[in-house]
Amino acid sequence: MQSETADTRGRHLRDLRISVTDRCNFRCTYCMPKEVYGRDFQFLERSQLLSFDEINRLVNIFKDHGVEKIRITGGEPLVRRQLERLIEMLAQDPSLDLTLTTNASLLKQKAQLLKDAGLKRVTVSLDSLDDTVFRAMNDVDFPVAKVLAGIEEADRVGLNPVKVNMVVKRGVNDSAAVEMARYFKGTGHIVRFIEFMDVGHTNGWQMEHVVPSRELVEQINQSFPIEPVEPNYTGEVAERWRYVDGSGEIGFISSVTQAFCRDCTRARLSAEGSVYTCLFATRGTDLRMLLRTGGTDEQISDVIGNLWRARTDNYSEVRTAETAKQRKVEMSYIGG
Repeated sequence: MQSETADTRGRHLRDLRISVTDRCNFRCTYCMPKEVYGRDFQFLERSQLLSFDEINRLVNIFKDHGVEKIRITGGEPLVRRQLERLIEMLAQDPSLDLTLTTNASLLKQKAQLLKDAGLKRVTVSLDSLDDTVFRAMNDVDFPVAKVLAGIEEADRVGLNPVKVNMVVKRGVNDSAAVEMARYFKGTGHIVRFIEFMDVGHTNGWQMEHVVPSRELVEQINQSFPIEPVEPNYTGEVAERWRYVDGSGEIGFISSVTQAFCRDCTRARLSAEGSVYTCLFATRGTDLRMLLRTGGTDEQISDVIGNLWRARTDNYSEVRTAETAKQRKVEMSYIGG
């Protein structure tokens, strides 16, 4: 039976982000830099990954604690074979808001399968429309045109509105934000500009690389007047703005300069079955062992409930240059 599970700050558990693989076919410099994740990097063995049945079982337990939104992530989730089978299993509960975040490299081929399986929406990571910049950022020479084709296909099959996430890094792609807004303005898709964050330990984060959202708001407002909009729900990470002319909305995710820890309702399940209560966590709690050693649903539920009720996380509120150097879990394991 579903219950409300709240942490030490009164934040309820509402969202679960599930990484289905630690692998990715991109080597984005702010997430999986090639000098770390090279040819010799040891990714998880298939047996170490949670099976679809194990993920489905955990989701059903998490739902008892109030989870109502599931986001499938990676790594790149579409490199996990037959992912649509998992989507189909999770979609058996029509009340779940079931979404997926992808780099869209395989989205054109997979969009219809995902929609047919029961996926509701997709979020696409796209850091520049400039092909040269984008190829440099993904570091595998992947063209923008194929990502845009994936977005178009997702829209065509009804995985909409498509949200387009752009991580903005000063001196790399910050001059392209207005062009990104212009391109998607009036399409029904929602661009969200994300401050470059100190996720994990390998992306070389420094505060001077962060472009504050307020700076981007000013830039975009000069070209296309925008006005703030109320959030859709408590805990929404993106600050919503809409074009004054009625041609859609954009969002700003400001984890560095405007911490939203006070409303955070998200837990994260890593590819190998550990649960994390913060994107910037240094350690997780192993659920895979319980799953594979005969743990009952009740026992697993108790672990999840006790973990969340003891939660005190507020990393973005207390971030310093020193905390940024802590060895945190990598985004490729918990999906951002």
